[in-house]
Amino acid sequence: MSLSRNHWSRQQDVEHNWALVLAAGEGSRLQALTTMPSGLAVPKQFCSLASSSSLLGDAVRRARVIAPTDHICTVVAEHHERWWRALPGNLPAENIIVQPRNRGTANGILLPLLHILHRDADASLLVLPSDHFVRHEALLADSLRQAMKQTKEGSQQIVMLGFTPEDADDELGYIVPEGGGGMLRDVSQFIEKPSRSAANALIECGGLWNSFIFAANGQALLRAFEEHSPQLVADMRKVVASEGDATARRRELTALYENLPAVDFSRDIVERCPSQLRVLNVPACGWSDLGTPRRVAQAVDRHQLTRRPTRSAVSNAQSFLDLAAQCLLMDRRQENSL
Repeated sequence: MSLSRNHWSRQQDVEHNWALVLAAGEGSRLQALTTMPSGLAVPKQFCSLASSSSLLGDAVRRARVIAPTDHICTVVAEHHERWWRALPGNLPAENIIVQPRNRGTANGILLPLLHILHRDADASLLVLPSDHFVRHEALLADSLRQAMKQTKEGSQQIVMLGFTPEDADDELGYIVPEGGGGMLRDVSQFIEKPSRSAANALIECGGLWNSFIFAANGQALLRAFEEHSPQLVADMRKVVASEGDATARRRELTALYENLPAVDFSRDIVERCPSQLRVLNVPACGWSDLGTPRRVAQAVDRHQLTRRPTRSAVSNAQSFLDLAAQCLLMDRRQENSL
């Protein structure tokens, strides 16, 4: 009987788990690698890194560690339709949330958050960017499970995942935890892209790479948005909960986005609720944020990823360009120019 109760309790604990994959960005800093010979720039989340699947596909698989497929949503940009329509049908259509235009990272999270809470008011969610590479996925998976567990034990917490640095990278942001031991700590401060010497000093003090991966109880996260922009939340919730047909809702959302202010999630939401923030220390697992050509090249070299010759577009619809192969082509062009 006790075993049955424990099994039921575990089921109850995870049935409200959701994951949100962020895939609406432009990836403009990576266009030197993501531009086809025709001049068309492919958003980086639809490219691959020495893999048969896109970075977006990798993130969706990562999300399955904590949620079933029907509880995984992704937010995409309307003008990227040519790419996300071509992806394999591994997510339900209603789980692909389309933004009419980019209005900052906060709005890119708020819209799908409201969709998820409209379907499950008790949802806890893990938020994952779609431009990451991870060498040792099992190590990260353990931390993702721990982060989601914390959203149940401390329902007001926003648990940021901070990665143990593998070098003093000056292209990343850092989270500085409060003193004391333990895997989960309060947040002292955020430092964005310090100099290399400052990054070394931060690491000496226990600073962690800021991954922009986080877990939170959905209602607690919504309250953080409401404290900053209550009218925005009310307006967007009204559209999401509208009982009109899909075309009418789409029209209402487009009209709303026309005048939305751009809101940055880290600066305008997260950093304004310090009492809710915790940081979970993730062991070194070969994580990389593929934000710039230099970081892509570092990931390729550090992890000895195969740089295959590439065509202008991969015929497999899962990914359009291989970033590792694009690095090879860039290296060859630079050698030829010498």
